[in-house]
Formats: sequence, structure tokens, C-alpha cells
Amino acid sequence: MNVHMCQGCFEKMRKLDRLEAEVRRLQQENRQLKEMLGRKNRTINEEPFGSSTPSSKRPVKASSAEEDRRKRGGAKAGHVGNGRQRLDAELTGAAVRVTVPDCCPDCGTELDGKGIVERSVLDLEPEKLQPRRYDLERCACPNCGRTVRAKAPGVLPKALYGNMLLAKVAEEHYLHGHTLGDIATRLGINNGSLFNALHQLAGTLEPVATRLVEDFRQAPVKHADETPWRTDGVNGYAWLFSTRDTSVFRLRETRAATVPEEVFGKQALPGVLVVDRYAAYNRVPCSIQYCYAHLMRDVEDLEKEFHDDREVVAFTNALIPLLAKAMKLRAEATDPRKHRRRALRLKEKIVAICAKSARHAGIQQIQGIFREKAERLYHWAESPNIPADNNFAERDLRGLVIARKISFGSQSEQGRRTREVLMTILHTLKKRGRDPARSLKTALDLLAGNSQADLGQEIFPSPPKPAHLP
Repeated sequence: MNVHMCQGCFEKMRKLDRLEAEVRRLQQENRQLKEMLGRKNRTINEEPFGSSTPSSKRPVKASSAEEDRRKRGGAKAGHVGNGRQRLDAELTGAAVRVTVPDCCPDCGTELDGKGIVERSVLDLEPEKLQPRRYDLERCACPNCGRTVRAKAPGVLPKALYGNMLLAKVAEEHYLHGHTLGDIATRLGINNGSLFNALHQLAGTLEPVATRLVEDFRQAPVKHADETPWRTDGVNGYAWLFSTRDTSVFRLRETRAATVPEEVFGKQALPGVLVVDRYAAYNRVPCSIQYCYAHLMRDVEDLEKEFHDDREVVAFTNALIPLLAKAMKLRAEATDPRKHRRRALRLKEKIVAICAKSARHAGIQQIQGIFREKAERLYHWAESPNIPADNNFAERDLRGLVIARKISFGSQSEQGRRTREVLMTILHTLKKRGRDPARSLKTALDLLAGNSQADLGQEIFPSPPKPAHLP
């Protein structure tokens, strides 16, 4: 059916169509905005990793007061500050005299002297690769005919790179986390040649790293933790077995109990191992202390999931503060007897809470851990040297986690083995208060002069002292 309308009616219909299209567009944008705000609110409330969300991923710190969140950072109003300090003459050495032109740069008139203005500057002299050539003398014995040739100092046989260079590169890469590509570029060395030199160095030092396992076994307090580590694109794990004086790394394709068995052995060992509740550590031949930080996260998750259940709220409100006090107790008490008294009181309260009957399945699960694994939960109450958490190992493992994020793991089996050996030696040297690069260089110099030298005795001349524990 043909419909005839005037021009004015036609324009009104066109305008109405445009307005309806605009309304539909705005409604669509409004729905998208609501969905986006909903996702943001869920992220703030739930957090991307639950109770394990790192503080850097949280919008605000949960314990911060509202007025503190509104404060601006920076210096307080009226604070004068210390300003730049004058450097000591003994540190700067002889002053460098800097002159001005004889004539004024504007009008060309001869300038009159007005004394000297002193200025202190901190600068850096970059490390430079120093090529060296040695003329090695050769002599022949007139009696037996043997040819004797002098040895180049500070370099291993047939090696291109000196011992100081190898030690410094190993320290920067495996201890401080600098990428080997950046180090090679800065020094002007071929990347592949540097990798091969480090592989040879690790092969030389592998017996030294193996000897450190015994130091770990005999420590009175031991820690262990693991993190994912890929090798040539294949998933695997990096294990850390750590004490106050020793770090033993194991990079393997598996997360099975065979790795702890390799490190701990089968003979009964002294001391206590602090770990999370991962089952791979269940067969270690020493006492075990479970980490309270992991247990507290489970209790907090229970509270968040059933926040409207009175029984759950009462249970978590009673248990969480006690677990937190147990983890902080070592830092508060210096006298062992005082620590033991306070620890026993805390232990009694935890035991009493977990012994009460409960109807909620979540509470029963938490209580079951404390009842069935009591022999692995209260070693911290016996001595202030035994921590109730495994934060020591997690901090020790942080450097390797950063290296994984940068390098995505090892590129070969040989690279994985090299990292395992050199990280074990360098991290242990640092813990024992030694200069890692200097100690490694001294030992390699000894080996360069005597191929039968005992590198283990040179790098670690004495076992760690049984001092205060972490």
C-alpha cells in the first residue's frame, strides 16, 4: 500500500528514527559500563588470587585506615631536609682543576680571577674488558728432556677468559639476576662463548656444590620450597633447600618426592624442616613443622566464603589472631624461657579451639589438620630458633622467581645444570659473609696453579657455625 505524506511529516519520522537509534546506542553503552564496573568490583572484593594475592595486586592494604589512604606521599610541610653533603677529601682524592677561557665569551674582555668554587660529583667508572697477552717461557730439562712451560696467572688451562671475568659474570648472572645477554653486550663478548665458559666452570665446581648437601642435612633448622621452572619449553620445578648458612638448588622436571629424597637421603637427620603441607616432604627423615602462614590463608578463605555463618565467624575470629601471634612470637621474646612460657600458652589456646566440637564441615576440616598432624604443628613452641612460618625460604626463592619471569627458564639441560651448581655455590657464599666473586676467583687461581687443589676446602674452608637460626 502506497502511503503519501507531506515533507514535514517525513522529516519528523526521520528524526524519530535517529532518536530511537541514539537511545539504543546509549542503552548498549550503559550495559557495557555496568558490566565493566561489576568486573572491577568483583576484582576488588574477591582479588585475583584469593588469599594468596600479593600486596602489589591489591587496590589498598586491608589494614590501612581510611584517613591514611587519603594522605599524599612526600615530605612533610616545613621539612628542611639534609641537602647535598660535601664529600670527604680522602674519598675523592686529588681535585681536578677545571679552567675557564682567558676572555669573556660575550664581549671578549680579559677575565679577572675570583678564586675557586668547589664541587663534589659522584660518578662511575664502567668495567672494561682488558685484553692481555702473556709470553710464556719454555725451558727444557737437560737430564730427562722434559719441556717445562710457565703457566699464565689467573686463568685456567686452555681458557680464553680470566678467572676474575668468569667469577664476576657468574655473580652478576646467577646471584644478582642480570641477563647474560646484557652482560655480554656490555663487555663486548660473544654470548655463546660466555655460555660455554660458564658450563665449563659449573662442571669444575660441581663437586663443591655436592658437598654443601651435607651441611644442609646437619642444620638444626631447615627450610624447603619450590617454584615452577621450564627447561627448553618443558614444564618443571626449581627446588630450594635452605638454611641460615646454606642454599642448595635443584632444578628438575618433576615435583615428586624423589627430589627431597635425593637431598635428604634415607638416614635419620637432626633438626626440623619447615615447609608447607605439600606431600612430597612427608618422607623426609627429620621432624617437620608446617607453615602457619599457609594454614592461616585457609582459615581466612573459610571466613570469606561463609562470612554470614555465625559458627564460622566465631571460629575464625578466635583462631586467626592466635596463628598470627605464633608467627610473630620469635621477634618479641629474647629470653628462651620466656618464649617457651608464652608459646605453651598460645599452643594450649590453639589446641583448645581445635578440640571443640563443630557442625560446619569447613571448621571440621581445619580442626582435623591440627588434630591429626599435631606432631608437625607445634615445634615452634619448643625453641625460639624454630619459626612457625616458611617465609625464610620464600624470600630466598624470590631471586629465582624473578629470573624465571625474565628468562622464561633454562634453554637446555646443560644450562639448567649450570644454574643449579653456580646458584648453590654463590648464594651460599653470600650467606656466609664472603665476597662471592672474590672467593670464587681465589679458588680458581689456586686451581690454575695446581690441578689437584681441593676447591671445596678453598671456597668453604670450614663448616657453618651453629649460630642463631633464621
